[in-house]
Amino acid sequence: MNEPTTPTPHDLKSAPAGSQPAASRDASQTERAILGLRDAVLRGHFVPGERLSEVEVAEHLGVSRTPIRAAMQRLAEEGLLDAAQPSGYVVRVFSQHDIADAIEVRGTIEALAARLAAERGVSRFVLQQMRDCVERLDATVDSDLPEIEKLEQYAVFNGRLHDLILEASASSMVQRALLRVASMPFASPNAFVIAQAVLPGSQMNMKLAQMQHHDIVDAIEARAGARVEALVKEHSRIAQKNLELALRNTDALDRIVGAALIQRA
Repeated sequence: MNEPTTPTPHDLKSAPAGSQPAASRDASQTERAILGLRDAVLRGHFVPGERLSEVEVAEHLGVSRTPIRAAMQRLAEEGLLDAAQPSGYVVRVFSQHDIADAIEVRGTIEALAARLAAERGVSRFVLQQMRDCVERLDATVDSDLPEIEKLEQYAVFNGRLHDLILEASASSMVQRALLRVASMPFASPNAFVIAQAVLPGSQMNMKLAQMQHHDIVDAIEARAGARVEALVKEHSRIAQKNLELALRNTDALDRIVGAALIQRA
């Protein structure tokens, strides 16, 4: 039996112009499959509870079955698919309790990140970045922009502030845990922001959240770990309130990414 050989620099150099090494092609196909399948699931192309067929998914995304298997495994790890018996995957259905739990877990881990940031100390540079985000959020909340533009702009700076708090924890363990939870639909800090365009009291909720942002950054700067942990947990409860409102408002619910996966009464 001939042993496989490793390509030499000469082999790679003599490859046709514009060609990709096989490993790079495989990686890009897998990434394309993951992104495509995630988008299809979140948009409701596949019905919640439906068993996925590798052939059907491969045809829909225009990739081979091998990267589709990898994509299904990744989405199962993210919580968008459930393993089926005896094999394969089904599209997950999310109940109100599932979503509430995801928000609660995200808030708890994010509160830990904020406490670690406060206790370990944050550089003046990072604190200034946080202050800049808060100022931009202030300007957005008080602006005369159309409601949807205001919310989209708010989401950008809100996401950046939450990212800065996570980075400031200086804990790779906490960062990995939070990124995993926040990758689920409905659990990220911006999951219900756009839905607020048609929810009652959206402006009041934004202003309340913004007051909390100020208090959170102040507590991090003051190195008040216990206080900031409590503040961040309280901050996450705004998402819980928006969830309850959205579940009673079809128009708002349909604006949420992944709404097709929610079990409706």
